[in-house]
Amino acid sequence: MSRSPWQRVLGASMAQLDPGLRAYFGAIPEGYIGRGQGVFEVVGTRRRWLWPAYALLARDGVVFPVWEHAVPFTVTNRPGPRGTVRATRVFRFADGDRTMVDEIGVTKAGLTDRLGTRGLVSARFDAEVVGGRLVLTSTGADLRFGPVRVPLGVLAPRVTLVERTDGSRQHVSLRMALPLLGTIYEYSGSFSYAVERENHG
Repeated sequence: MSRSPWQRVLGASMAQLDPGLRAYFGAIPEGYIGRGQGVFEVVGTRRRWLWPAYALLARDGVVFPVWEHAVPFTVTNRPGPRGTVRATRVFRFADGDRTMVDEIGVTKAGLTDRLGTRGLVSARFDAEVVGGRLVLTSTGADLRFGPVRVPLGVLAPRVTLVERTDGSRQHVSLRMALPLLGTIYEYSGSFSYAVERENHG
């Protein structure tokens, strides 16, 4: 069984993760999937002037033009090609379900997350274990226009993601921020998670 992207970048630090996180960030055996369900306490942004741009990104399953509380969600993780992990998150918003997709892997640039059904946005992250938690901090991002990728450079928002457990549930918190503006998108909540055999029937 191949190692997961997180195992590849964390190395020996993987053992420092809280036990409840190791199933989520460990390798998923062939024929199995990781499945979780829970509730996000908050999703989106209060800055409505950003919603038109987020509406465009929502078409590709990247982010959504919302500001909602108590949003039920599910997450499904599947092994992808070349040792990647493909995640599908279904948000049950008040006006209907919306799906966010991404594929995370390891490239020459390090841990890389391709967001959206067409991979329009990609972000690179540093990963570290801090007090048993996994902390991801973005180091850069690109936009793709056809075959061309354009680095965002200083325009790239800073993304911080923290995963932790309380012994029974896993907690996730993501914050996307820009200098001077502060937080421009976020979600946080908790869920239960298990690796189980995939039912193709």
